[in-house]
Amino acid sequence: MTESAYKPGTPATMRNRFRGFLPVVVDVETGGFNSTTDALLEIAAIVIEMNDDGRLQPSSCISTHVVPFEGANLDPKSMEVNGIDPWHPLRAARQERDALGYIFSPIRKAVKDAGCTRAVLVGHNAHFDLGFLNACVTRSGIKRNPFHPFSCLDTVTLGGLALGQTVLSRAVQAAELEWNQAEAHSAVYDTEKTAELFCHVVNRWEDLQT
Repeated sequence: MTESAYKPGTPATMRNRFRGFLPVVVDVETGGFNSTTDALLEIAAIVIEMNDDGRLQPSSCISTHVVPFEGANLDPKSMEVNGIDPWHPLRAARQERDALGYIFSPIRKAVKDAGCTRAVLVGHNAHFDLGFLNACVTRSGIKRNPFHPFSCLDTVTLGGLALGQTVLSRAVQAAELEWNQAEAHSAVYDTEKTAELFCHVVNRWEDLQT
C-alpha cells in the first residue's frame, strides 16, 4: 500500500514528511572556501529522528577529524577562525575516504531503517557543506554517497523565515535555545545547534497547523 503524502498538521512518518528524504544535519570545518582546492578538516553529522508524537529530534552526533588531502590549501584566515592544528599529533584524523566511510555507514543504515530513499543534507549555508562533501566524495572515488547530490535544506532560509535571523548564533538565540560562543566554529557544536534549530522550526510549523 502506498503511503499517503504529507499534509501539514497531520500525523506523518519520516519517510513521507520530506518526500522520502531523511534529514541529516552536517557541518564541516575547512581550510578555506573553495571546495576543490581547500582542505576538509573536520566533519560532523546528526541524523534527525521522529519520536512517537511525530516531533523531530536530533540523534547523537558522529564526527571525525580529517587529514588534508595532498596539495590541499590551508588559508591562514580560515585556520585562525576554526583554531584547528591539522598536524597535531593527538588529533587522530582519518584520511578522507576513511572519514567519509565512518560518517556514511550509520547514515546509510538510518536511511534504510526509516524507509527513506536517501539522505538530504541540512546545514547552515548548506550548499557550502554540500560542496565540500561532494568534492571529498569525488576525490575519494566513493560510489555510494547516501546524500542527494544537489538538494539540501538550509537553516539560513528557515531561520530567516521563522525567526527573522539568518546568522546561526542569532537564530538559535531567537528560538530561545542555548548558545555558547566559546564553543562555536567546531563541527560538532555547530552541527548540534543547527540540528536543534532545524527541529525547532519544523516542530513549531506543525504546532501552528493544529
